[in-house]
Amino acid sequence: MPQVLEFRLPDLGEGLTEAEIVRWLVEVGDVVAIDQPVVEVETAKAMVEVPCPYGGVVTARFGDEGAELPVGAPLLTVAVGSAVESAGGGAEADSGTEDSGSGNVLVGYGTGAPPGRRRRVRPEGLKAPVAVSVAPVEAPAPAPASVADPAPGPVAVVSPLVRRLARQHDLDLRGLAGSGPDGLILRADVESAIRSAAEAPAPQAAASSAPAGERVALRGVRGAVADKLARSRREIPDATCWVDADATELMAARAAMNGAAGAPKVSVLALLARICTAALARYPELNSTVDQEAREIVRLPQVHLGFAAQTDRGLVVPVVRDAHARTTESIGAEIARLTEAARAGSLTPAELTGGTFTLNNYGVFGVDGSTPIINHPEAAMLGVGRIVPKPWVHEGELAVRQVVQLSLTFDHRVCDGGTAGGFLRYVADCVERPALLLRSV
Repeated sequence: MPQVLEFRLPDLGEGLTEAEIVRWLVEVGDVVAIDQPVVEVETAKAMVEVPCPYGGVVTARFGDEGAELPVGAPLLTVAVGSAVESAGGGAEADSGTEDSGSGNVLVGYGTGAPPGRRRRVRPEGLKAPVAVSVAPVEAPAPAPASVADPAPGPVAVVSPLVRRLARQHDLDLRGLAGSGPDGLILRADVESAIRSAAEAPAPQAAASSAPAGERVALRGVRGAVADKLARSRREIPDATCWVDADATELMAARAAMNGAAGAPKVSVLALLARICTAALARYPELNSTVDQEAREIVRLPQVHLGFAAQTDRGLVVPVVRDAHARTTESIGAEIARLTEAARAGSLTPAELTGGTFTLNNYGVFGVDGSTPIINHPEAAMLGVGRIVPKPWVHEGELAVRQVVQLSLTFDHRVCDGGTAGGFLRYVADCVERPALLLRSV
């Protein structure tokens, strides 16, 4: 006898608690195979195709494209079993036993086969994929939220996301009537109550003081960036130092490298990244993080170098793994690959997390200097401005040279100004005299 299994949005790892439905890859009535991608979602980290661990006929989808769902919320239901196999023309499906499903993990996310809520279908079986006994329904419409006087006792809420949303809007959950099973308060109930409160007539004084203008939700990548930058400013006592450097010889060295027949092109960012790894080998204090609870500085053995990349979805920081063990050419190839993936929106959370030091080339925006905000929980970030011709004293005479401003923002808990200045001075020396790098090759 066929059964209907519920597939819920899996835990996407890396502390992610929600995802936005970008595109459904299946329709109600479609026959799906085990581990077939069924929906494309966007998290605060990346775009992901989510595979379903069950094979059978899709009987319902929950959530429209553009809707944001918390982890654990129903995504779709699938009818599985022998009757479904017949209806689907031999589609791959499980036997409907309690351990059905692939059990595979979503690569890079650590998801397992989620427990399914199972419901019986009619014993006659299924005649065709669209004749599933469970009516295809979309996400249940939220019932009008009640704002009755708060009642004592426990609140019927299981989602931390719902509690946080209510807390952010000073909403007392005890005054809401949930539209979920057994009166469970859903996110839609909270959002309905928030809208009702916003639409309620307000005193004239309050209405006149409310700011007018377009409101843009801080969600997805932009919301994640906002949270991380705010946390960095709250927790890290940062300081910034900067220096101008003559990059004429660096640019000449790059031109010579790129002039070699058949050799891959080397970018300025790749050269600067290689300089950073050499500098971190001399000043490992800046390749650290702080364990505030243990009151310890953790110096990290590998350099996982992040670099800021601007995309249509916002600012992201892909990470070059084990940059300390790579050549300039290898670093450049990995930067190119990650940049292309960032623009396509296909970076995985593993490619966006775990950095130990960040390089930010804001010179591409045509500016000379900046005070970078540290990418929490790292300890430092090197900022690079544009490289432009400027008057410069070279070998005792005034000349026009290619000049760049370098700025280092560092966590003052991991080192003092002497160490930070030494790091930045070494970077500037390598920019001015690239041959210094030969000592550490």
